[in-house]
Amino acid sequence: MADRSEYDAFVETSWHRLLRTAYLLTRDWATAEDLVQAALLKAWQAWPRLGAEREAYVRKIITNLHVSWWRRRWRRAELTSESPPDRAQAADHMGQADERELVWQALGRLPARQRAVIVLRFFEDLTEAQTASMLGCSVGTVKSQASRALAKLRVDESFAYDRRG
Repeated sequence: MADRSEYDAFVETSWHRLLRTAYLLTRDWATAEDLVQAALLKAWQAWPRLGAEREAYVRKIITNLHVSWWRRRWRRAELTSESPPDRAQAADHMGQADERELVWQALGRLPARQRAVIVLRFFEDLTEAQTASMLGCSVGTVKSQASRALAKLRVDESFAYDRRG
């Protein structure tokens, strides 16, 4: 029987890091929470077999679930429009909110697999080998997906234009 108190402590200490990873993949807090909860359920079912790398295992589950959900189109349909809706934003005296929003939008235009590679490599600061292990692919695939994603981000007109000036 699995140790519930150990699992509860793990969830409490890693929830925010796991949620951040899921949000970076999904760009939606509600979907990110669903993703983390589903991943933690799967982790609980395997808890007695998990070793010291429990958080890495759960992060891998999150990434795999995200890709499979995306493939099944188990997400809200996004409506595209010529101009984004008006919305109130809190003042950001550092000017970072606009840039952060541009990054989220640009990431959202990447295919799920490329977005996963970028999130794991650059936001979670994993090595190519760790990213490959999490995604269940070769290091070469991680390199090519990262290269393609970065190339798309470089030519993304709205993202590239706003960064220059």
